[in-house]
Amino acid sequence: MSAPAEPAPELDLTADVLTLTRALVDAPSVSGSEGPLADAVEGALRQLGGLDVERVGDTVLARTSLDRPTRIVLAGHLDTVPIAGNLPSWIDTVDGEDRLYGCGTSDMKAGDAVMLRLAARFGVPGAQPARDLTFVFYDNEEVEAVRNGLGRVARERRGWLYGDLAILLEPTDGVVEGGCQGTLRVVLTVPGKRAHSARSWLGVNAVHGAAGILGTLAGYAAREVEIDGLLYREGLNAVRIEGGVAGNVVPDECRVTVNFRYAPDRDEDQAEAHVREVFADALAAGVTLEVTDSSGGALPGLSEPAVAAFVAATGQPARAKLGWTDVARFAAFGIPALNYGPGDPNLAHKADEHVRLDRLQPAEDALIAYLSGSDA
Repeated sequence: MSAPAEPAPELDLTADVLTLTRALVDAPSVSGSEGPLADAVEGALRQLGGLDVERVGDTVLARTSLDRPTRIVLAGHLDTVPIAGNLPSWIDTVDGEDRLYGCGTSDMKAGDAVMLRLAARFGVPGAQPARDLTFVFYDNEEVEAVRNGLGRVARERRGWLYGDLAILLEPTDGVVEGGCQGTLRVVLTVPGKRAHSARSWLGVNAVHGAAGILGTLAGYAAREVEIDGLLYREGLNAVRIEGGVAGNVVPDECRVTVNFRYAPDRDEDQAEAHVREVFADALAAGVTLEVTDSSGGALPGLSEPAVAAFVAATGQPARAKLGWTDVARFAAFGIPALNYGPGDPNLAHKADEHVRLDRLQPAEDALIAYLSGSDA
């Protein structure tokens, strides 16, 4: 018998951004279980009365229809990585900083809370934003690309994603982060020959055979690439290793999962070719390589007028996004996109994940000022 679903939380969009962030964090929404939180978001947005609202799976879409000359798309994912003993949320002061701790605080429920606050301000009858707005709260961002809710919207409701600028409220610590890295995940399978461990000379140990792969990874020299003045750092890492049959059996297979995070001057085909080149000796010796997940990156696009205008509005220089985000999906549609949110990207996915309280209101205020302005 399956466990009952979590009830939908109550979301008060008139509450301050900290209270709203905490309400979102305390509603568990690990990838694949976003339904109750999506229900709450949908219900709260419908109650505002000034938005067209639509549901696609566990993705909630909402937009204004005010015939403004430009449209801004604001997007954020509702899911988190698995909980690491860090719920419910709590507030603590460390090194003089007031912090909200909990799974998803930084990545990216603080950004979702800012989006909801913006919806509450500009999505009510009589509101007068300078631009039309689209809000996208989507599911399954933290898992393989095929499950991504924004990808589903792109396939089934693509018109909802069109705009003059897309802002992903991913964690950036209140600084614009341009573009994003691409990500490629492959599985290298090392063959062996099974035998009794008491007569190991009769077999070939596949786990031992993975030593060359691990050595290659340990000695890999990652590139650093500057694009539009932003520095992207690449990385090639083993993220999982599997092998073994029983405590008395020489294993006949070992699987090493490798993740390549690459600068956006490479495309997906070039990234795969590079990984195959790195492991050329292993592949020649009988190791097989299977691509299990691939998402291309996005160039910074700082010369795009809409991106440049937003960077100027923040009053701070942009930096590179080290990680993959859905700016890549918007870039593929030819829509300028950037990352900007109150969370700290260095804290994403950590057991002590938190967001500084003094980052929340400034992010909301900056976006209110931009969306209320007349410059496009």
